Amino acid sequence: MTERVRAKLLITVWLGQLVSLIGSSLTGFVLGVWVYQKTGSVTQFSLIFLANTLPVVLIAPFAGVLADRWDRRRLMLLSDLGAAIGTATLALLVAADNLAVWHIYLATALSAACSTVHQVSYQAMTPALVGKQHLARFNGLMQVSRAVQIAAPLLAGTLVVTIGIGGVMVVDLVTFSVASLTLLLVRLPAEVTRPAGARDRQPVLREAAAGWHYLRQHRGLFHLMVLFGAYNFLFGIAGVLVQPLILSFASADTLGVLMFAGGAGLFVGSLVMGAWGGPARKVHAIFGGLALGGVALVLHSLAPSPWLIGVVASLFLFTLPVVNSSAMTLVQTKTEPSVLGRVLAAARVIGDSSIPLAYLLAGPLADGVFEPLMRTDGALADSVGRVIGTGEGRGTALVFAVTGALMVLIVALGWSRRPLREVDRLPDALPASTPAPTKGESAGAAGADESTESAEPVRG
Repeated sequence: MTERVRAKLLITVWLGQLVSLIGSSLTGFVLGVWVYQKTGSVTQFSLIFLANTLPVVLIAPFAGVLADRWDRRRLMLLSDLGAAIGTATLALLVAADNLAVWHIYLATALSAACSTVHQVSYQAMTPALVGKQHLARFNGLMQVSRAVQIAAPLLAGTLVVTIGIGGVMVVDLVTFSVASLTLLLVRLPAEVTRPAGARDRQPVLREAAAGWHYLRQHRGLFHLMVLFGAYNFLFGIAGVLVQPLILSFASADTLGVLMFAGGAGLFVGSLVMGAWGGPARKVHAIFGGLALGGVALVLHSLAPSPWLIGVVASLFLFTLPVVNSSAMTLVQTKTEPSVLGRVLAAARVIGDSSIPLAYLLAGPLADGVFEPLMRTDGALADSVGRVIGTGEGRGTALVFAVTGALMVLIVALGWSRRPLREVDRLPDALPASTPAPTKGESAGAAGADESTESAEPVRG
């Protein structure tokens, strides 16, 4: 397969999945606003994020086993079908005026589980499709999908007024159909969609542990995932609280505009990484992006200003494609293809296992600890309050200052670990070029990444 043909196939499938992600992002935004406005509780709002993350940690090891056993195209189609069923159920509940908060939690968990299978399957076959030479740039381009996910609220605010929540979910279902049709129609070599190499199947739990053992044997990769676990914990707290922070001094319409501004920063960062691919030593991009992101989080706390949030959120989200695409490229190039699905799954578990805890703590910390401290008569009103202000939302702003400072600290601690500093020096397991398919081999298709951050969350 020539590079031109390969590029056309990639772009076709990517665009189809991008359309689907727009629909899913619209639904996620309107349901989140619905829960927050109905309950007025940051804690209940944050439980949506928990429902979107906990299944990832629980399902990922088994998703990795499936991706290394079965046809990855079929796995992605089945996972898309499962997510569509959850959305359709919510749409019916809205139509019957029976939608409850717990329905949203349950449907979100189902969608997250299906998305995990989809992502692991896609990422496991990407190196064979793209090839080592273009892998870093392609991973950067894939972050455009996340930019759309963040910018979608601007459109969601208009749609929810014109067609309602149920109508938004119908749009989401239509976009699912577009993505599925693209997967069905675009054909790729079997060597891309099927696991690399024949192997003896072992019990599922033993196979699931293979990814963990591989990371433990490659200390640089293992330390990188531990670093992401700490980073994701801090980012998870900030990600839950950014919308309540904005809503404490601005309207839902302004929230949509600011989310769009943040998505623009992510979009620009994705284009930069798509064109550049990052430095030769990916770890430098990771540490630099994390440090800059920590500073940007601190700046969120300075004032209740839409203009400030619009600038610093864009700056923070600009760093995400730099960090995430560099880390993904390292894992994909340093891992043997035959175990790549399980290693990617293990990496997700290590990197994402701290996120549910962050989502559980974010609401109670903001509502029960930091907000009382920053009231006009709070314990920190005469000290920290003189810098960032007091009153509604200023406790949440203080959470941003603390998480940003801690993020800079973990960068310093991570750099002190030699295996992590030298992770780029691990031998490459990915061949320099992807072998051409044999005549007659053609089955399968690639999909695109369809999540809410991430090995890391992407909310800012």
